[in-house]
Amino acid sequence: MNSVTLPSNQVVLRSLLRADFTTQWRNRKSFILILIVPVIILISWKGLVDKFGGAFILGNCITVGLTAIGLMGYSNSIARDREKGIFQRLRVSPVAPGSIMVSRLCVQMAMILLMTTAVFFGGYYFDGITLSATSYFLGYLSAFVGGWLYLGLGQMVVGLIRNAETVHSTSRLIYFVFIMVGMFGELGVLGKQIGDLVKWSPYGSVNRILASSFKPGGWDQTSFLALGVTVGYALIFSALGIRWFRWNASK
Repeated sequence: MNSVTLPSNQVVLRSLLRADFTTQWRNRKSFILILIVPVIILISWKGLVDKFGGAFILGNCITVGLTAIGLMGYSNSIARDREKGIFQRLRVSPVAPGSIMVSRLCVQMAMILLMTTAVFFGGYYFDGITLSATSYFLGYLSAFVGGWLYLGLGQMVVGLIRNAETVHSTSRLIYFVFIMVGMFGELGVLGKQIGDLVKWSPYGSVNRILASSFKPGGWDQTSFLALGVTVGYALIFSALGIRWFRWNASK
C-alpha cells in the first residue's frame, strides 16, 4: 500500500492565508467602507480637537473602526462561509481546526493594522495631530488588544446565532448601539450616569487604553484598570464564542 504524505502545518497555514487574503482582496469594497467610517468621523470632529484633545479623538475613531471590523466584518464573513459549507469542506481536508481560525484572525489583524494606520495618517494630515514614536507604538499595541475584544465579540455572535442573515442583522444592531451610546456617552451628551457606565463598557475601556497610549505619561492607575477590563471582556467573549461555535449552519 502506498503511503500518503500529508502537507506540514506550515504549508497548510500558508495556503490558508493566501486563500483568505485573496478572498479579502476580492471583497475589498466592504473593507473600504469599514475604513471610511472612522476617517470620516475623524475629519468631521476636527473642531473638537482643541476641546477634547487629539488623543480622545483618535481613540474614539480607532474604537469605531475596531467595532466595525469585529462585528461588521469578521462575524459576517464567518457566518457567510459557514452557511456556504466552506468550513465543512475544510474540516474533511487535512487541516487542523485551529489553523482555519488562525488564518482568519491573521487577516483581521492585518485589517486592524491598516485601519489604525489610516486613522493616524488622517489625524496628521487633516487634524494636525502629531504623536511621538512611543505613542504610535503603544497605540498599535492597544489597537490589537481592543481588536481582540471585538473579534471575540464577533465570534460570540456567530457562535450563538447560526443563520447568516440573522448574524448580519444582529451585528449591525450591536454596532449601532455601541457606536451611538459609546460616542455620545463619552462626549457627555447622555448624562453623567450613562457616561460613567460607558467608561467601563467594551467601547469605553478600549477607548481609554487607546487615548492613554497617545498621551505622554498617559498611563495611570485608571488606564491599567481599563486594560484589565478590556482583557477580561476579550477572554469572556472569546471563550463563549469558541464554546458555542459550530462548523455548520444546521440546527
